[in-house]
Amino acid sequence: MKKQVPKLWVVILAAFVFCLFVLFQINKIDLIETNLKIITHQVNNFFISIAASHNQTLTRTINADERDGIRAKQPKEEEETDTCAGRYIYMHNLPSKFNDDIIKDCRPLIKWFDMCPFMVNSGLGPQVSESDNTTAKVLTVKTGSWYSTNQFLLAVIFRERMKHYECLTNDSSLASAVYVPFYAGFDVSRHLWGYNITVRDELGIKLAQWLREKPEWGNMHGRDHFFVTGRIAWDFRRGRDEDSDWGSNLMLLPEFANMTMLGIETTAWANEFAIPYPTYFHPKSFTQIWRWQRNVKRVKRKYLFSFVGGPRPNLGGSIRGKIIEQCLASHGKCNFLNCNVNDCDNPVKIMEVFENSVFCLQPSGDSYTRRSIFDSILAGCIPVFFTPGSGYNQYIWYFPKDYTKYSVYIPEKEMKNGTVSLKNVLGMIDKERITRMRNEVVKIIPKIIYTKPGLVGPEKIKDAFDIAVDKILDRVAMVKMMMEEGKDLQSEYSQVKDLNRLEVV
Repeated sequence: MKKQVPKLWVVILAAFVFCLFVLFQINKIDLIETNLKIITHQVNNFFISIAASHNQTLTRTINADERDGIRAKQPKEEEETDTCAGRYIYMHNLPSKFNDDIIKDCRPLIKWFDMCPFMVNSGLGPQVSESDNTTAKVLTVKTGSWYSTNQFLLAVIFRERMKHYECLTNDSSLASAVYVPFYAGFDVSRHLWGYNITVRDELGIKLAQWLREKPEWGNMHGRDHFFVTGRIAWDFRRGRDEDSDWGSNLMLLPEFANMTMLGIETTAWANEFAIPYPTYFHPKSFTQIWRWQRNVKRVKRKYLFSFVGGPRPNLGGSIRGKIIEQCLASHGKCNFLNCNVNDCDNPVKIMEVFENSVFCLQPSGDSYTRRSIFDSILAGCIPVFFTPGSGYNQYIWYFPKDYTKYSVYIPEKEMKNGTVSLKNVLGMIDKERITRMRNEVVKIIPKIIYTKPGLVGPEKIKDAFDIAVDKILDRVAMVKMMMEEGKDLQSEYSQVKDLNRLEVV
């Protein structure tokens, strides 16, 4: 509705009242004549301002109508602005033998370990309930965001998140990258023991042929394709064609050598990138993450350092053996959770140890990395690394470049030869530095978790999935530019092992 213009008699009355007010402010008669000019000027200005107000009112009315017209067009303009330009991903609809059929028969996926209980909730595993006071104290279970998540289910979790990716497209011509939802990790793990290399390599060879025959392959010959696995990269780079050798030859196939692999641990090849192991925490809002960060900042920590793992026969000379020896001899400074006698798949037990510790020791496990790196960071515990290949040179998309800000580095050889005391080295770090380091660790938490699918708006955060997708898109764009400029791609797809990528700080 348009605003009405004031009537003339209202204007005159207002002017008269204004003049009386000015006159009553004149205290001396001999100043009247002088002030009459001022009064006249003020009255004139008043009328001018009324006229101007009248014009402005009309102008504002017209402009308001025009702006409403503009606003009505804005949604259309916004719809025409493609916010997903350069971010579209096409997900191949693979035959089920390459994914769903593999995990249907979940019992033999990993020998000596039943994966079936962990397959529920789209790979997140069974939800942790508030069964006792300890659980309630250690985890914020009322949020419904804690699960018994198995580390090997990363590919299943990632695929579910991709189904909800805001820029997923069915039109491959729009896509900047192509996602291949192949469960390579479970395919190789079910065939690691008691199978020959023909069986281990069979499905990968079939998928390579299937991809090669698709029109999407011709765009960049697979260099815009990527897949995700919940196993370490070494499992896909068998050195020889001997049945006694470990793993498959997947990454040695020409097609997969052109693709990018995301896994829980990279090796020394250029087309592999490490992304975080899944943790037990899968929040459904930014608020839940913020509250958890606040909790771990405030918690009082009983132990100076801790270690979660299990001693093995003839372990005395190894890094783990030395750590366990020093932990047991620390006079209560260290908390050792022995996985040989404790259930180290229990989220409450694991998180309780880390939440009660200032520093968490992260030596190499069966390979360079350990899932507990991410569980400890989630608990606000400062990680202690003994080789760059365990963290710094692995998770380059996720950890700060300056490792001294959030972690402690103790060279592995110094532990093995007994020249360093963990209790002394860690005990000499002052409280102010510990506080700064813990604050940096807490900042990392959102980056290394996988949130529940479907978060949008202000509650959405950039988690491990989002970072991985952004980095893949950046990589594909860079490689595409290199191809257009005729540059050598060896630096991005070299099949020559470069251990410096892992072992140099």
